[in-house]
Amino acid sequence: MVSSNPPPKFDEPQPERNSGRVARNRMRIAWMYYVEGLTQNEIADRLGIGRVTVVRNINEALKQREVKIWITSGVAECLDLEAQLKKAFGLVDAVVVPEPAEQAHLRKAIGFAAGMYVSDQLTDNFCLGVGWGATLQESLQTLTSKVLSNVEVVSLLGGVVDAKRFNPSEFAWQVANTVGADCYLLAAPAVVDSVETKRALIERCGLDHVLDKVDRMDMALLSVGPMSAESTSFRFGFFGEADRQSLAKSGAVGDLLFNFYDIDGRIVDHPINERVVSVSIDRLRNVPRRVMISGGNDKVPALIGGLKLSGANVLITNEETAKALLQQAG
Repeated sequence: MVSSNPPPKFDEPQPERNSGRVARNRMRIAWMYYVEGLTQNEIADRLGIGRVTVVRNINEALKQREVKIWITSGVAECLDLEAQLKKAFGLVDAVVVPEPAEQAHLRKAIGFAAGMYVSDQLTDNFCLGVGWGATLQESLQTLTSKVLSNVEVVSLLGGVVDAKRFNPSEFAWQVANTVGADCYLLAAPAVVDSVETKRALIERCGLDHVLDKVDRMDMALLSVGPMSAESTSFRFGFFGEADRQSLAKSGAVGDLLFNFYDIDGRIVDHPINERVVSVSIDRLRNVPRRVMISGGNDKVPALIGGLKLSGANVLITNEETAKALLQQAG
């Protein structure tokens, strides 16, 4: 017998005085979805809410780290690729994520793995350097807060004055806020107008204090960008189309912290490289654990050169990119 009574009214997740009730409602939806195995439409019907509200609650539960997901099977091929990457590139560690069903989810898949990797590595008295990029931004979804002492997060690249969606300084601050760390930013644009301006900022405005922290970093999170117009560096206006074409003519295949380099991992001879406010790549190579977090077939040349340039000893990527890298390595 089907009751004619309407389902009980369910509170939608909107700002209100009783935040505890909102959290309980969110967890109820997450439980029904992940534990009871109900579909989003079934949850919406049972609770008398819209499907959009269900999706929003599920996503928020993941974002708030109230739900954790483990995958325990079907990764044999990924494990084999990890072993091959370690041998081919002299890595101490490698993480290969399964190829997503949709390429649009590639950055998220790699970023999720990166967030879990970093969470496992963090300890007391830890100094973490962070680069930037769309893939690194996704790592925030699985970066787990911990009760740690004397942890520092240092931005490896300027950008504090650039109000962009993917911003080096904003990313560093979000990482620090998540793990409860002190945060140190390079309070300058990512690229300045001249070598003289860069020198003045470092020597007279205190940036050397932040840059010197690279010498006691335990781990650095890095990502590379290709020379495509769709790369984050160009898509968000940090560089123009004329810059991109000029850099490509100079032999650049990608950038690491806005340092543009060729396929052999050598910084190309271009004026932009003289005006970048970032941690020195030479000093960065002395960080004990240098984690390269990137994927996509369009990034293979950039990854080949970037691995050589940075001397990265940890790689987090996806299946197809791992195969392409191994093919390039012979």
